[in-house]
Amino acid sequence: MKMAFIKEESEDVKIEETFTVKQEDPQEQTDLIEEKEGSKEEEHHVKTEEKTHLQTDGILKRRDKNRFTCSQCGKSSASKSSLKIHMRIHTGEKPFTCTQCGKSFSLSSSLYNHMRIHTGEKPFTCTQCGKNFGYTSHFNHHMRIHTGEKPFTCTQCGKSFSCSTNLYQHMMIHTGEKPFTCTQCGKSFSQSSHLNLHMRIHTGEKPFTCTQCGKSFSCSSNLYQHMRIHTGEKPFTCTQCGKSFNHSSSLNYHRTIHTGKKSFICT
Repeated sequence: MKMAFIKEESEDVKIEETFTVKQEDPQEQTDLIEEKEGSKEEEHHVKTEEKTHLQTDGILKRRDKNRFTCSQCGKSSASKSSLKIHMRIHTGEKPFTCTQCGKSFSLSSSLYNHMRIHTGEKPFTCTQCGKNFGYTSHFNHHMRIHTGEKPFTCTQCGKSFSCSTNLYQHMMIHTGEKPFTCTQCGKSFSQSSHLNLHMRIHTGEKPFTCTQCGKSFSCSSNLYQHMRIHTGEKPFTCTQCGKSFNHSSSLNYHRTIHTGKKSFICT
């Protein structure tokens, strides 16, 4: 079955391909998505800007016949307008501001895409399952669920991922990097989601509640396991005797009957 991915052809994306920005935090992924994705309106704006902008002294230098070079970092682009937009990385200029929440952006197309958070607009629909998305990048990432494509591969162990963010997080296993630190106890984590889960130990928050008995849990996986008490589900089966259990830990303990190995040794 043929599946079409949406190709991002805006001028903003072409700029992003020329100027690579290091991903520092998975949380920044949303901002990066907004910076990368451009509308046709922005593409028209850039082309118009290219015709009307005057060359700025000390900023734009003609590298050769068709290239323009940034005097700050040496990056080059094929157009003056692209380089002018790139310069906002150095100046920090964000001239496009959301009237709803006050967040500012360096590109008008980024603001255009950001507005979907407030409007709830999700114009990109999966033809396989009907799920809708607000960004082409989210849509393309989702399509890999159906295709099984995992184009991002770890150079250390060969494990592949469907999105670059997952690879970035995975690499911390090899580097040992743990950039997210608990302000209460100093414990560090490789992912922000792990830190958020850990913080519930300090806050006592248990947002996941069983609809059958009202018992609450700090993480969804614990609620999922708890529900087996009510459903009677026992997905973990002993290959030696066929006995089933609702928790993997219970199965592991049961196996000691067959192996004779004692999990706990009295000291």
